[in-house]
Amino acid sequence: MIKILFAQFFALCLFCFPVIAPGQSHQEYYPDPDPVIQQRLEEWRDLKFGLLMHWGAYSQWGIVESWSINPEDLSWATGARKQGVADNYFDYLEAYENLKTTFNPVRFNPEKWASAAKDAGMKYMVFTTKHHDGFCMFDSKFTDYKITDKGCPFSSNPRSNVTKEIFDAFRGEGLWVGAYFSKPDWHSDYYWWKKFPPADRHCNYSIEKYPEQWKKFTDFTHNQINELVSDYGKVDILWLDGGWVRKLTEEEVFAGLKEKYEGVRFARNTQSQDIDMPRLVREVRAKQPRLIVVDRAVPGEQQNYLTPEQHIPENGLPYPWETCMTMASSWSFVPNDVYKPTNEIVEKLVDIVSKGGNYLLNIGPSPEGEYSDTAYVRLREIGEWMKVNSEAIYGARMFSVFGEGNNIRYTQSKDGKTQYVFLFDFPEKPVVLTKMALNKGRKVTLLGSGKSLKWKQSKLGLEITVPQELKKNTNHVWVMKIEG
Repeated sequence: MIKILFAQFFALCLFCFPVIAPGQSHQEYYPDPDPVIQQRLEEWRDLKFGLLMHWGAYSQWGIVESWSINPEDLSWATGARKQGVADNYFDYLEAYENLKTTFNPVRFNPEKWASAAKDAGMKYMVFTTKHHDGFCMFDSKFTDYKITDKGCPFSSNPRSNVTKEIFDAFRGEGLWVGAYFSKPDWHSDYYWWKKFPPADRHCNYSIEKYPEQWKKFTDFTHNQINELVSDYGKVDILWLDGGWVRKLTEEEVFAGLKEKYEGVRFARNTQSQDIDMPRLVREVRAKQPRLIVVDRAVPGEQQNYLTPEQHIPENGLPYPWETCMTMASSWSFVPNDVYKPTNEIVEKLVDIVSKGGNYLLNIGPSPEGEYSDTAYVRLREIGEWMKVNSEAIYGARMFSVFGEGNNIRYTQSKDGKTQYVFLFDFPEKPVVLTKMALNKGRKVTLLGSGKSLKWKQSKLGLEITVPQELKKNTNHVWVMKIEG
């Protein structure tokens, strides 16, 4: 009860989020007490729209990132494996890791990506510097399993340190830069020790029995993350994945935690995988004092905001949050993948922002280092909508309610003096709003048009008439502005 009350008090006092709806479950949230980080989170909340990129050697096979080498007997993991490679797991693992020797994205052009993202109205990006398979897309000094190693053909390219190139390109366009980093590393001998076969996604040896091996892994992880915050310019977000690598209490270990925390339910032997996150955060913030840290799915002060994956919370969340979602069907590149229509992407952006969240939209580059033509079309069309309507998105906060029905959403300015009403369908007759009432003197316009709209208060609610000729303002969501 104390935790719940404190979380609600924090939300109201610092972020002005609404209290969560009764009966809606949500993860525990422990706010970072540092006022510098609190202010940085407020600035991040203003950005609203970001880009996530999953890219690695696995893109050559057009399969889901990393998970095909996970030995768990799960249909979505075994089904992710590239067909015809090998029937034996260990032969498959060897073939997968040999993808390093053929990865050569010669059409890599991060400036083109950054320009398209900026034109789409994106304000920040997060790039997978290392996924669970351990293949580093940066020049780490602590492994040779990386794109810059001489065993990778792209290593001879002057732009082989792709993380540096991507960070520089996006930073050059004015976007915040985020580093995705997987805490588990399925290539490292310190995590999947070759002394034992891997059994699941977890560390494959007893940490209690072999503490020296786990210390090597902890040091390895700290060293790599410290590289990213030391050698790659300003980093705004450290986005850590693999929530099963976390500290557990003895009670939690004994309980087994088969359902409570991400990934733990898949462990054959539950054990604490403590990499000393408090110390790690102190280390990285000594170099990047305003760094936002997102230790995904691990309740604690090191999870500065939460990241619901591939879904939008029904009523929003009472703390900083971001929906991460694919533009196509997969996080990583898949040939001939099906991309969401522009209208659906715009509606999801509006729905998320109306509920107080940010939208992190993923694109998986090809093995040659390109986005698909469809992805560029989507980004251009989103940008066209944002050029007209972005004032209702950037810096917006929740209205007293996020919307009404399935097709109307609200936001408002930080000072509460201006409201925005989003219409997913263009109205053929006057719009009736039951959650908003206006006093005399308020002015209503449609963004993209300076023409005032007629409105009146009736027994039905607030009635606003939108002339049919204004439908041409956009092909997607129409936004009314209420000011004065």
